[in-house]
Amino acid sequence: MKTQQALKLNYTSKQKILYMAMELSNETWKLAMSNGEKIRKITIEARDLAGLLKAIGNAKEKLNLPKNAKVMSCYEAGRDGFWIHRFLLSKGIENQVVDSSSIETNRRAKKVKTDRIDAEKLVVMLMRYIINGERKLWSVVNAPSVEQEDARRLHREFDRLKKEKTQHTNRIKSLLILHGIYISTLNVTDWSEQVKKFTQWDGQPLPPYLQEELIREGKRLALAREQMRKIQAHQLELIKSSDDPMIRKVAQLLALGSIGLKSAWLFVMEFYGWRDFKNGRQIGSLAGLTGTPYNSGDSEREQGISKAGNRRLRAMIIEIAWMWLRVQPNSRLTRWYQERFANGGKRMRRIGIVALARRLLIELWRYLETGAIPAGAHLKAANSRIR
Repeated sequence: MKTQQALKLNYTSKQKILYMAMELSNETWKLAMSNGEKIRKITIEARDLAGLLKAIGNAKEKLNLPKNAKVMSCYEAGRDGFWIHRFLLSKGIENQVVDSSSIETNRRAKKVKTDRIDAEKLVVMLMRYIINGERKLWSVVNAPSVEQEDARRLHREFDRLKKEKTQHTNRIKSLLILHGIYISTLNVTDWSEQVKKFTQWDGQPLPPYLQEELIREGKRLALAREQMRKIQAHQLELIKSSDDPMIRKVAQLLALGSIGLKSAWLFVMEFYGWRDFKNGRQIGSLAGLTGTPYNSGDSEREQGISKAGNRRLRAMIIEIAWMWLRVQPNSRLTRWYQERFANGGKRMRRIGIVALARRLLIELWRYLETGAIPAGAHLKAANSRIR
């Protein structure tokens, strides 16, 4: 043990590194800084970048490090995103954005937890990660570039608008059903005139405040629908005219039967467009579709999929896997599913569709990387690929 400590101190002193962990909040940032031996804890105002650089300089002085000492930092991924990461890199600071759910934690029912303690723990783990090479200590997030992050805005906004549209539609139908009026299809064209013509069970017009609320809900619904149409039109225009490699991948996916605009766009912008996968195992892990066995002593059970990856992608690939079975009945993936799971019960089929989704993700990755169409699958007709 003493030998390991001596080696650690020797390594640290030779490298002359300042280790820094940041615990971020809306009002203040808690900083824990160390030279490998001592730890200093500092609080600065949130987003005070000049104050951050000043705190780093003061820490070097207090910890007897040279002004040109290398700085290595980390913080947990969260609502602040990646702009802090980009700022630190621009100042020559090596930074790690850490997946907070992957950090080891105390399993006691009651434990002391403060931002200062969390920052101190984080800087100790950073030193273990750097000095001891404990690469499995936590998971490091692959930070996208500004352009790659911005490319995710279109489909994410579309999803939010879709939820808004559903909320407004349900609200309007619920308000009408309260007064004995049922409509199966909601058309908000000339909506104000429609609302005035609605009558209650006794033939009387709707109360005035209810009419006003219905008209406002109809306007919000029409706005959501219009914005969704504009986003889709913009996506289709990009596919037809853009030479961006990510857009080209979207077009390539659209050529496959069962893949539509929404799914192709999401798969590329969230997953295939900018991540550097080396094998299928990495793909399954990032999608959260890998198993989590529990084997301890005589206890052995399967806990289900990890759900540790991108939730948007995971939900979409499950949906596309069901679609794949219908649209691509002659593919090798469909035959594999039919042989193993089709004759089982509902639970077995649900388990099977997750396995199919994982395999399909890998096949789509190979298709984009090599152009090899999944075995037995067919392409769409050229005139039906973009709608």
